[in-house]
Amino acid sequence: MICSTSDYSSRIQDEGEPFRKAMEKIFRSINEYTIHVNMKWVTRERAKVDRIACPWLISRFVDKDAKFIFVPAEKVSSTAAAENAIPFDVPGVELTHYRDGGNEYVSFDAIIRKYGLKDAALLELAKIVRGADANVPGSPAESPGLEAAALGFRDLAKDDHENMKLQFPFYDAMYRYCGLRLEQKTRLEHSK
Repeated sequence: MICSTSDYSSRIQDEGEPFRKAMEKIFRSINEYTIHVNMKWVTRERAKVDRIACPWLISRFVDKDAKFIFVPAEKVSSTAAAENAIPFDVPGVELTHYRDGGNEYVSFDAIIRKYGLKDAALLELAKIVRGADANVPGSPAESPGLEAAALGFRDLAKDDHENMKLQFPFYDAMYRYCGLRLEQKTRLEHSK
């Protein structure tokens, strides 16, 4: 049942502050949900690590129905404007590499920060992605393997959409691995 404005106002008077706070929380949740549905995203073509990791992150944690567009670097801005799409992993946009406290972070990190994602396994995966896509001292042992796999997938795929299709199960597995590692149920046996 949908409440009219007068119903809402009278319930606030009858039930007071707890009702008002509960309704504000509901409206805030609805607004957050509607913002993150069927969004379009655009980035540079010939994706390797970050530009595949980001679509995985977005489709798993931000918007399961997101649409991704890959174009030449010089067309990202015009495509973003024409398609009403969110640009990522290109210089000069919000969701790209950045520095904080002297450390380099990648677009994957920028999306996690923007959307307030707190999943512990996801934050561990972010360290691996960061180490595979940026010059990060002390990057995780898994980072070079992720970069190597990304190069192989890019060569196997006929285009960036096929690359996503090939790599998403790999990212699902890496995310699961990060969760298991945090639970101390697994570890790498042969890396230094």
